[in-house]
Order: sequence, then structure tokens, then C-alpha cells
Amino acid sequence: MTISPTLSLGTTNRRRWIGLIVVCLAMLMNALDSSIVNVALPSIQRDLHFSQSNLTWVVDAYLIAFGSFLLLAGRLGDLLGRKKVFLSGVALFTASSFICSLASNQAMLITARFFQGMGGAISTSVIVAIIVTEFPGANERARAMSAYMFVAVGGGSIGLLVGGILTQAVNWHWIFVINVPIGIVTFILGSFLIKENPGLGVREGLDLKGSLLMTVSLIVGIYAIVTASTYGWLSAHTLGFGAASLFLMGTFTLFETRIAKPIMPMRILKLRSLTTSSVVRGLSFSAMFAIFFFGALYLERVLGYDPLRTGVAFLPLTLAMAIMSLGLTSRLLARFGPMKLLIPGMSMAVIGLLWLSRSGVHANYLVAILQAFLLLGVGMSVSAVPLLTIAMADVPREDAGLASGIVNVSMWLASSAGLAVFGTLAASKSKTLLAKGYSSGQALVAGYHEAFFIGAILAALALLVIVTMLRAPAKEASDNRESLEEEMSHFEIVAEF
Repeated sequence: MTISPTLSLGTTNRRRWIGLIVVCLAMLMNALDSSIVNVALPSIQRDLHFSQSNLTWVVDAYLIAFGSFLLLAGRLGDLLGRKKVFLSGVALFTASSFICSLASNQAMLITARFFQGMGGAISTSVIVAIIVTEFPGANERARAMSAYMFVAVGGGSIGLLVGGILTQAVNWHWIFVINVPIGIVTFILGSFLIKENPGLGVREGLDLKGSLLMTVSLIVGIYAIVTASTYGWLSAHTLGFGAASLFLMGTFTLFETRIAKPIMPMRILKLRSLTTSSVVRGLSFSAMFAIFFFGALYLERVLGYDPLRTGVAFLPLTLAMAIMSLGLTSRLLARFGPMKLLIPGMSMAVIGLLWLSRSGVHANYLVAILQAFLLLGVGMSVSAVPLLTIAMADVPREDAGLASGIVNVSMWLASSAGLAVFGTLAASKSKTLLAKGYSSGQALVAGYHEAFFIGAILAALALLVIVTMLRAPAKEASDNRESLEEEMSHFEIVAEF
């Protein structure tokens, strides 16, 4: 019996798109976890008797592990197979979530959160690479990237809503329980639907020294960043760990140039499309993290919203992203190319952040906040997909996992550093105004305004880099898009024949 090319192509397409849902489920777990815990922190503090300073480790343990293992896991996906790495990460994240839900003391929860962050990094590190290799056509890749970016960014606001519902209706343990069934389904479906790439192999040995240097340098560096708001940016603690991280990273870079099979070939950093778009991505996502973190604090501490109402308030931002992600952004990208989406998209993000920086103590949601959230939702959705398209346009298939790790690390490092800086400056501003006799609400709003305004400056810097440095890589990506469309069109005609 002969299977027609058209039937075979249709079966492959169904598998790929269902496979996309699977990797997006894993991304949803990670995105939910980045915000869902914030809503439950007061309950966790009360039940497990955390001090205020120790409570930050519930978040920091996850952040340190997640940011530190992205590059290593991405490269292991290239060497050993991305499906294996993805499923390993999902399994570790799911098991760690279950342990978090059973945590009866501080040490148990913090340790489980560290391994949860590691599992999240391992699965997330190869998702972009899986999408790139599974969807070679420019138009379908843009549609797949739109779905991924909606989950990656929109999941944060969904997490606020889900966290509020679970914390108020049941208890904080359930914010971790919810990951378990999602993780099990993701693992089972991923085992059948994700296609394994032929790994490059480690016949001549894995670069263990390079892997250790890279991972330890990131752990030390991210630790310095996330604890800077506690110890101070110019403290011996922060400067010492920061210097140690830079030394280790410098040693890693030198070591990688001198061995035959490095864990991170330096050729990857010569791709201007990857490095420049990663800079823009880091700046823009730092601004978005300011919205989710300080926006939630503003709604709860100043406007008096409860956790559930806060989650509902963020829904328009998520819905705006969902509408753009349901094919609209990909169609605009196919028609106009990356630059004609990036400039207006990032401009909308700047305007949205500036809008929020003018909201007051007694602000009306419909007037002062809703429009800003809609601008940010549409602007970031329109910008994120072209950035990913440009980043991966020139990456060889065998290096896609490493490039995926670089894309994620650029976002994570910049966001972690930005959030720490925002927190320090906002707290300092509020403290100064309280000392001058301002009310608590006025002082808090002024601090949050400073965070939103700095976020707008970062988004404006991202726009400047887009206009001055990303034009050539964007043009190359657009040219590649047109070439791929012609190839895929020819392929479809042959398949039908």
C-alpha cells in the first residue's frame, strides 16, 4: 500500500501543531510559576513562619536555578537530543512541584523550588529550538512563535489570576499541585508527538570543565543580582560575588577558544542577528517585568485590590496578546516584515509604560490603567515574534539549542537585574518621601512611578537599538523569509502533484 505525499504531509502537520501545544504547556507551567507564587507569599510566610528576609528565597531559589542552567541545557539539547532534554526538564519540574506542594518547613520548600527552577530551565531552554526545527517555513514559524510568545508572556498575568483564586479558595499548596497534572500530560504527549533531532553526539567527550565554569559563573552572578536589593548594590557582598562571576565567565570564554569541542562554540556570538536581537529582548522584557511585579503591587497596596481582583485587572493585557497571537501577528509579519512591526510595537510599549507612570493614588481603572495594559499587550505581542524570528534566522540547525538558551538567558539576566534595580530605586524613593511627611499611598505610588518610568526608558533604548543596529539583520531575516516562502510553496505543489 502506497501512502500519498499529501496524506503524509497532512499527518506530519497535525503532529507538529499538536507538538507545539505540548511545548507550550511546558512553557505555561514555567510562566505561571513566575507570578503565581508572588500572590501566595503572605500565606506561605504565615504558615511556614518565614522571616521577611528569608521569604525572598522562595522566589530567589527558583530564579537562580532557572537562569543558571539555560545555556547548558540548551547546548545539551544540540548534543544529546532536544526531545530527551525537554522531557527530562518536564519530569524534574513536575516532581519538584509535587514536593513543593507537600513542603512542611522552609528548607524543604526552598530546596524544592531550586530544583523546580532547574527543571524549568532544562525544558524551556530547547523550546525555541524545537519550534525552529519543526516549523522551517517562515509563515508557519511565525504562527508557532506567536503562540509560544503569548504563553511565555501572557502566562504571567494568568498566574496572578489563578494564584489569587487558589490561594483564596483553598490554600497556597495548590499553586504547586496545579503543575502536576499539566506536567504529566505534557510528558506523555511529548513522548509521542515531539520529533527527536539527531544530536551532534559527545564522541570525543563532553566539555565538562566548560560546562562547570559556565554554570557556576551564572549561579554566582544571578545570586549577586537577586540579593543586591537586600545587601545593597555597592556592598562588598554584591561587588564580590559580581566580580567572581565576571572572572569565572572570562575564564570560561578563554577556555572555550582553546579546546576542540567547546560546550559553547564562539562562532555563535558572531551572529549579529542573534546577539543584537537578544539585547533588544533583554531591554524590553525588563520593562515588562516591571509591569507584572510593580503593577500588581500598585493595584493591591495602593488601590486596595484583593489577589483575585488583581488577576482580573491584568486580563485585558492577556486578552490583547491572545487576540494578536491567534494568527494576526504572524500575518502582519508575513506581509510587512520584522521592522514594520518592531518600531510601532515597541513605541506602544513605551507609551503604555509612560501612561502608567502618571497613575495616581485614587486612579480609575478604566481611565488610568486599562488603556496602558492594552497598549502593552498589543505592543509586546507585535514586537516579540519578529525579535525571535530575527534571532534564529541565521542560526545553523545544529546550534539551535544553544541559540535558544542564549535568547532565554538574555531575557532572564536582564529581567532579574532590572527587577532588582527597580525594587531598590522604588523602595528608596518611597522611603525618602515618607521621611518628608508624605502619606503611605503617595510614597508608594511615587516609587512605582519611578519603576514604570525607568521601564519606559529601557523600552525606548530597545527602540533605539532596533532603529540603529537591527535594520540589517532584520532585512536579512525578511529576505530569508521570502526565500523560504518560495521554497515551501514549491514543496507544497510537488507534494500535491
